[in-house]
Amino acid sequence: MSDEFDPLVRPVAALRGVGPRHVECFAKLGIVTLEDLLLHQPRRYEDRRATGCTIAQLKLNEPATVLGKIVAQGVNYYAKRTKSVFEFILDDGTARLHCRWWNLPWLEDKFHVGDEVFVHGKLLSLKPRTMDHPETEVVEAGEEASVHLHRIVPVYPLTEGLSQRWLRGLLWRTLEEYGAQIPERHPTFLGGSGLRLRAGAGAAVVALAPNLDTNPALSLPRAAAVRSLHFPAELPETELARQRLALDEFLDLQLAVRARREKLLANARSQPCKGDNHLIRPFLAQLGFSLTDSQTTVLREIRADLARGTPMRRLLQGDVGAGKTVVAACTALMALESDHSVALMAPTEILAEQHFRNFTRWLEPLGVNVELRTGSRKPTANSQLSTLNPQLFIGTHALVEDAFTVERLGLVIIDEQHKFGVAQRERLLRKGHYPHLLVMTATPIPRTLGLTIYGDLDVSVIAHLPPGRGAIKTFVRGPEKLPKVWAFVRERLSEGRQAYVVYPRVEDTDLKTGTKAVMAEFEKLAKELAPHRVALLHGRLSAEEKESAMAEFRANRVQALLATSVIEVGVDVANATVMVIENAEQFGLAQLHQLRGRIGRGAHDSWCVLVAAKLTDDARARLKVLEETTDGFAIAEADLRLRGPGELLGQAQSGAQQFKFADLTRDLELAKLARDLAQRAGGSPLGARA
Repeated sequence: MSDEFDPLVRPVAALRGVGPRHVECFAKLGIVTLEDLLLHQPRRYEDRRATGCTIAQLKLNEPATVLGKIVAQGVNYYAKRTKSVFEFILDDGTARLHCRWWNLPWLEDKFHVGDEVFVHGKLLSLKPRTMDHPETEVVEAGEEASVHLHRIVPVYPLTEGLSQRWLRGLLWRTLEEYGAQIPERHPTFLGGSGLRLRAGAGAAVVALAPNLDTNPALSLPRAAAVRSLHFPAELPETELARQRLALDEFLDLQLAVRARREKLLANARSQPCKGDNHLIRPFLAQLGFSLTDSQTTVLREIRADLARGTPMRRLLQGDVGAGKTVVAACTALMALESDHSVALMAPTEILAEQHFRNFTRWLEPLGVNVELRTGSRKPTANSQLSTLNPQLFIGTHALVEDAFTVERLGLVIIDEQHKFGVAQRERLLRKGHYPHLLVMTATPIPRTLGLTIYGDLDVSVIAHLPPGRGAIKTFVRGPEKLPKVWAFVRERLSEGRQAYVVYPRVEDTDLKTGTKAVMAEFEKLAKELAPHRVALLHGRLSAEEKESAMAEFRANRVQALLATSVIEVGVDVANATVMVIENAEQFGLAQLHQLRGRIGRGAHDSWCVLVAAKLTDDARARLKVLEETTDGFAIAEADLRLRGPGELLGQAQSGAQQFKFADLTRDLELAKLARDLAQRAGGSPLGARA
């Protein structure tokens, strides 16, 4: 599209008053075009419609903005003039405010006695009233006073070389010239399609209106949202504007996901891999237990996908211990029965090696060759002799390296999908000709968030745990209870059970925060739990050392395993019934739930003790969630509210960095609305087969 038709794609250098130096500064902020500039979101707002707070009314540690005149200023040097403090004194007629900046002596040339200045910051002391490093803005006579005073004023993220006042004036002029030319990004849906936004109870409320034309005053076009974002008449308008622009972003994502999925379905042709049951029947017969109804339902969905000529793209969710591995084995057997090889990728060598042991035990009696490929495990001598026959490859990131090749790859399985980026997933898929894809996660994802992030995947859920599992009881304790905790652990070990003890660090205990390290605690715990044997497991061990520690623990030659979160996924020892997690307040709820999932995998009852070094009110509230429920989806919802999607899914997966305005923590209803609108445009919804 040319500049003539879309002026907003023009470079910022086209604006009057924007020179090469400004262009360089804007580039640091990611601003290249006029549209980038208009979407530069203020980080806060100041209400300058009245003087508001006076200096005399300032309260300790509460952010506030005041306006006054500089009555004195200067620099004091000390430590043989190697350090300095610049200070000015602001007077507004009610009191005086001391504003200080350390080691910034050049500020003496920026401020002058008699300047009228806005100051924003927190009061650190009352005698005298003092702020350190506050934000400031000098009021300059005759310069667009209506833009900078007597209104709600935006305060922007800056970089060196740009000032608030200059940038605010530029945005005002740009909106005056180009504001009316801001187009609707999705005119089919918004700005006349039936979307109604209204303010209510101090927050923006989103609703679908059957006919927007009946009440146009309730509509908010994109152009109006951009203006309200920068220069609102009332503060609630800023949240309304943010939500309107966030909805555009969610629609961008959903329509891109739909287009990618529809392109795949239209162009990709994979080989049917539903199998003929000649391997699955003996596999299920030798398991020694029956599949749950949830597992059976999911396998029906997967078989239907594999029977189609278009490649399966399915996400399998299941809480820790729900039996996803058995479902993965059955899925792999369907492809193997159809004369296609399978690649299963896991995020850690520990988990890959555990899968290798399980699948070897299950499948080699059926004549299926199972190969392990990790960074430390090279192909075996006979790994090439069966390339003409379908086989199962299990590995870590080594599977995406160029050195790994596979004939007739029919199925890719990715365990713990959130540990990988989308690019790694695609690299593995390119090893074959449109192979089917099954991604699995034991980190339950709230449904709306899952549909937003994994919108190109059909979703299956294993809703119920297998029968015969013991209960897991969870307790939150402070460090003063540790002697009783270790006594309890010794009792369980004496009964023949085993335990995990988890620390957040490998070494270097932090005395200031009370953060413990597994290596520093090893000798102490070995004495505390004697005569029971204790072993170490952490990420700095070699693959051989890790495998040796796990083998000893699985064989019960080691009764207590001191570990970091390296055991978070996949480790499965049914006899382990106790877990103690120190510094539990430093972990997210979803990660704690994953760690807790290493126990309770057998018929015995299990106990998880969360020891918080600093049991603040916030930590107690978060950890209480784990005390009250073992429902992974409920925990994921709480984790999403408390920590946000980046923590829950990992930045590589969350997509949070794609958004300027959308916030998945707050905007799940907007995300769902965008998905509904995108489905309405395309007919049948994505994921309808799930």
